[in-house]
Order: sequence, then C-alpha cells, then structure tokens
Amino acid sequence: MSVPQPPEPIAGARLLFSLDPAVSHLNHGSFGAVPIGVQRAQQRLRDEMEANPLRFFTRGLVDRIMHTRRHLAAFLGADPDGTALVGNATTGVAVVLASLGLRPGDEVLTTDHGYGAVGLGVERECRRTGAVSRVVRVPLDAAGEDIVEIVRSGLRPGRTKLLVVDQLTSATARLLPTAAIVGVAREQGIPVLVDAAHAPGMLPMPVSGIGADFWVGNLHKWGYAPRGTAVLVVAPPWRERIEPLVVSWEQPAGFPGNVEWQATLDYTSWLAAPVGLYTLRSLGVDRVRAHNAALAAYGQRVVGDALGVAPADLPDPGGPAVAMRIVPLPPGVATTLDEAIAVRELIADRLATEVAVMSWDGRGYLRLSGQVYNSPDEYDRLAVRLPTLLARR
Repeated sequence: MSVPQPPEPIAGARLLFSLDPAVSHLNHGSFGAVPIGVQRAQQRLRDEMEANPLRFFTRGLVDRIMHTRRHLAAFLGADPDGTALVGNATTGVAVVLASLGLRPGDEVLTTDHGYGAVGLGVERECRRTGAVSRVVRVPLDAAGEDIVEIVRSGLRPGRTKLLVVDQLTSATARLLPTAAIVGVAREQGIPVLVDAAHAPGMLPMPVSGIGADFWVGNLHKWGYAPRGTAVLVVAPPWRERIEPLVVSWEQPAGFPGNVEWQATLDYTSWLAAPVGLYTLRSLGVDRVRAHNAALAAYGQRVVGDALGVAPADLPDPGGPAVAMRIVPLPPGVATTLDEAIAVRELIADRLATEVAVMSWDGRGYLRLSGQVYNSPDEYDRLAVRLPTLLARR
C-alpha cells in the first residue's frame, strides 16, 4: 500500500504562531500552542488588570466570565447554565470526585486507556473516602462494539458509583464510542464522567449527543485558547451537588459560579479564549480539522514505515477526525514511564523534534499530532533519522 498523500497546507497558518522555527513541534496534543493574536489579547487583559486591579476584579468580572462561558459552551454544544470554566480537565475531574460523596465499599471504574493524572486523582479520592478504584482492561485493537461490551461487563450496579471514560484517549490516541458507553451505564443507573481533554476544537460539538452526567474538556489544546482554560459540564440532576474545591465569595450563587470564582485567580486566560475560537473559525473549522487529521495519518504512516511497522499493525484511531496517531516503537524501547520520558528527551535533543512518547501496557509508543503549523517534511525528516537514533540508543 502506498503512503497516503498529505493534505494541502493552509496558507499563512504557520505565521500565526510564535513557535521556534528550529524545532519540529509534532506534539500539539500535550500543551497546545497559543496563536500570537490570542497571546496579545491575553496580554491586553493583563495590562487592564494591572492598571487598576480593584476595578478589574470588582466591576463586572463575574459577568465577563459568564459571557465567556456562554460563548465556549455554544461552541461545544453544551448547556451554558451547566458549564463551569476551570483551570484544566483534571481540575474538573477533581471537582466531580469530591462532590460525589463516596463511601467505603463504593467503586470508581476506569479503563486502562485513562489519563495518568486522572487515575491518580481517582486513587487519592478513594483512599480518602474508603472507596475502591478498579480498572478494566481494553485491548488496543478492540472494535467499538467490543469496547462497549467490555465496559458493560465491568459495571457493578449498586457498587459502581462512577464510570470514568475518555472520549479521546491520551496515551493511545483512540476515539472511544463514548455515547454508547454512556448508554449502557445509564441502563444500570451508573453516572458517567467523560474525560474529553482533547475533544474541544478537534471534534465537532463534542458534548452534544453524549448524554454524560459529567464532561470535562480542555480548550488550550485544539481550541487555541491560552493554557489554563477548560470546562466542566454537569447534567441538571447533579448541579446542586457540585461543590468547588475552594470556597470563595460566589459560593452562595451555586454552580457554575461557585466553581469558577476563585478570588484573585488570573482569569485572563478564560477571557481571551474566545479569541482562540475566532482564530480557528478564521482558518475554517472544518478545514483545520480535516487538515490536522490527514497530516497525523500521513505522519503515522511514514514514521511507521521507517520503523518497519506494517500498515496493518498501525493502531486505528477509531475515527477519521482524530488528529493524533500512535506508532509502536521497537520492542524494549520506552516500556516504562521513565524510559518513555528519556526517549522523548533524546528525540528532542538530538533531532530537534518534540513528540510524545508513551508507555502503555508494557509497550512503547510514539504519539504524533497534526496541526496547521506542521508540514509533511517534518514527519519525513523524523522518519529518516529516528531509526538510527533508536538503534544507537
């Protein structure tokens, strides 16, 4: 089979970012990249804040946050009255876990594709409350309907108080059949928290149609927002039970205001987030999504070919819209978290290329992202140089 053709570049898109041109940035999925226009919008907000802090914090800031929330919620297909701005997806997860009222004997179920920090948060809350954290294993090559049945078999009505499932996994770059999973959990009366850290900006209207009790997503990755911008979406039956991690002056207002207002937090990242969506719309949302997914697919194929991975052995992302792809590394490479970090840093230092290296189920994987500032030749160069680097290692 021939390598898929890369997409046509989006003219001028690279100039929207202040990324170091001497480095190939193929890991947008980890920390994103903030467009220059968004950086400047946030700086203007910071200048406004520092020019008169009292006025900034006490005159209309709550209303400005509410307006931003409504703008972002509309883009995601979420109910603005059930959407709270938070610092990141893991913060949203922590709010949900702390609001559940877990007790000894209760259970929180996750999959082995879950994000590491979320897993640590679940474990901590279980230690604190006496609940139990349980992980269900899902094979990397499992089909959608098989994933649903695996999760279904892991649910324990009466004991499982929360199911945590990713919409798009971080370690394995897999789009999961989230709506179907939520459906089987709902049949058994089990609430679901969807970790959608990568969904905003990459997937169209990612909240609509899912039906989850809780949904968290980051805007700083694929939505071009400043870092520190995420949302927590809560279904109506749960909203009165949500409590912030820190109580401040908006506590009497209830959710979502009590979660959002954290006194002298720097709110400029939230207020500048709509400029990120404006940038995305200016480039053409559908065009950007198609470009990024096609470029990630191209990168997966050329790097996979270079490492001797047959096309049939390249992991399926679970859908054509995914702008991240993983490539299996040679056996014995990056089999632990510490080794994965070391390999990632080696690639950064020797090849001037930023990638994500994951260790999952005892195997190392290279995760590549596609973004409008990337070009096919960056993946081509990595494909030429990476095999020799790994062999020498």
